[in-house]
Amino acid sequence: MILTGKRNSYPTYLLKIVLLAVILQTHPRAFAQEQKTFVIDASRPKGDINPNMWGIFFEDINMGADGGIYAELIKNRSFEFFRPMMGWKKLGKANEANMTILNRQEDQHQANPRYLRVDTRKVDSLIGLQNEGFRGIGIKEGLAYDFSLLYRQPNAGIRLKVELLDSLDQVIGQAEFQPNATKDNWQSGEARLTAQKTDPKGSFRLWFEGEGVIDLDMISLFPEDTWKGRKKGLRADMVQALADLKPGFIRFPGGCIVEGFDLSQRFQWKKTVGPIEDRQLIINRWNTEFAHRLTPDYFQTFGLGFYEYFLMAEDIGAEPLPILNCGMACQFNTGELVPLDELDPYIQDAVDLIEFANGSVDTRWGKLRAEMGHPEPFNLKLLGVGNENWGPQYVERLAIFQKILKEKHPEVEIIASAGPYSSGEYFEYLDKELRAMKVDIIDEHFYQEPKWFLNNASRYDDYDRKGPKIFAGEYAAHSRKATDAEQRNNWEAALSEAAFLTGLERNADVVQLASYAPLFAHIDGWQWNPNLIWVDNMNVYPTPSYYVQKAYSTNPGTQIIPLLEQEEPVAGRDSLYASSVLDNVHKQVIIKVVNTSATAKQVSFTVDGIKKLAKSAQVEILTIDDPLAYNPVGQQRQVMPKESTLPLKKNTLDLAMQPQSFYLIKIAY
Repeated sequence: MILTGKRNSYPTYLLKIVLLAVILQTHPRAFAQEQKTFVIDASRPKGDINPNMWGIFFEDINMGADGGIYAELIKNRSFEFFRPMMGWKKLGKANEANMTILNRQEDQHQANPRYLRVDTRKVDSLIGLQNEGFRGIGIKEGLAYDFSLLYRQPNAGIRLKVELLDSLDQVIGQAEFQPNATKDNWQSGEARLTAQKTDPKGSFRLWFEGEGVIDLDMISLFPEDTWKGRKKGLRADMVQALADLKPGFIRFPGGCIVEGFDLSQRFQWKKTVGPIEDRQLIINRWNTEFAHRLTPDYFQTFGLGFYEYFLMAEDIGAEPLPILNCGMACQFNTGELVPLDELDPYIQDAVDLIEFANGSVDTRWGKLRAEMGHPEPFNLKLLGVGNENWGPQYVERLAIFQKILKEKHPEVEIIASAGPYSSGEYFEYLDKELRAMKVDIIDEHFYQEPKWFLNNASRYDDYDRKGPKIFAGEYAAHSRKATDAEQRNNWEAALSEAAFLTGLERNADVVQLASYAPLFAHIDGWQWNPNLIWVDNMNVYPTPSYYVQKAYSTNPGTQIIPLLEQEEPVAGRDSLYASSVLDNVHKQVIIKVVNTSATAKQVSFTVDGIKKLAKSAQVEILTIDDPLAYNPVGQQRQVMPKESTLPLKKNTLDLAMQPQSFYLIKIAY
């Protein structure tokens, strides 16, 4: 009735206020963000969470091992690359008579037959060798470096001068080593030199002074600051990045490395244990896999072998999860098969690996483990048979493995491959067959665009709870919005992964294990992308995806508890994704919530089933307004978690979610 008065009898500004009030009453969304209410019922746990659910996947790709986490700084230290002098440069007036590659024919040296003979008797100037390292050698001022080698010298006469060089070939560290006369016996020698300067692209030089003949092998250089100070060990900062994730397991050695381009290049664990100089080097299958990223100097020396994998898992508190070849080479390459009646050596490798990990020191392989420095067993509980294999030929080979392993070691759970695809004919065939076989765990892989991860946050909601458990063994969002050829782990990809992982966590009663892949990449030597952690010769650079993984792996909880909106899981409605768990150890309710939209969201969480909650919640947020943002190597990180606190009103938490954001919320009780 107010609106019926004379036009000039009612002030215009009051009329506008009245109209605004009417609009707000009938259309509140036009001016205010709708409040979303989520209810968490801690009194109705849906199932227990595997304490080792969130793990890591390691493969020697992108220079992840040699040139990466394995801290050896000399490339081609034993002259076993297909070009024996690759990585080395002769110095001075050395000709073929002065430096020759020889090949031992004795049976005991089949794994490492080549060595270098240096003859200085007929040269009129100093001769030497220079090694370029793996895309250079990262040298740190004040740090000591341990040089070592195997040598044989009939008569004393040659001295070795060892040098660290900067990128301009200036000497920044030096030492001398005086070899003994050894007649026909090989001996080990070592020296320590300290760097006077930092240079990420240094090199190594060796001069031969005096007159005589000397044979050299296993020329090696390690920094003193290896992980736990172990001589000839692992790169400490890279292992620390893994330890910070507090992973429940570490899967090794891959990946396609397990299969090989053909069976001759497959990973054979027995060739990676024992003395380092007796481990047989092979070409890395990523050496020529990608035509646009050819890496002819990429080999596997196996200084990081199965013993070191087990030891690293123990160091960082993770369960070891080795994957073995099932008698099949990569089906994307040769697809080479071992005939079924010749499969016994492959199965024996699996049986012997369990003995190496768990057997007493009185057994053959348990004895070797003890001789390597670990008499206590590694308590292996999980073993994968095959990687991304598919088809009837895989099923029939797996069945033979399963029968024998379950008879001999029923305590070890077998992980079977669901192939390289997450749907389609190959996947559906394997899913049906593996369930009929009642395998323990099925390994599913997902390399997809971010949209796929968002659309599949409910993938496991309807999986059979009585069938095999699931291992989300390899996953990574591959953003097609990347602006450069490297397709780094941008925020769009990481955010979609965070959303997908709420679905894994909500279904942790069936999804027992999960790991991102690949793990490491060297900025100057990568073949595949994206990757969880990028490195250069000096530093480690976590990606946005790393921080997402860390939020889950360091906050796994002990029980799944429902988080619902109107009795439905929060799995994509209005671009929101959420999950919640109960941590009975640390007495916390833990919430992960994701907003994938470009607009802010106002949400509230009501926690039922707990009498007394803390008055505030700990909050960690990952967000940035640019979906293409990533953490560039060598520069300041753009995406990092920020911490804050929020008050609780009785049992309710109000949260104003930023656009494109991931929140980790912990409420103590």
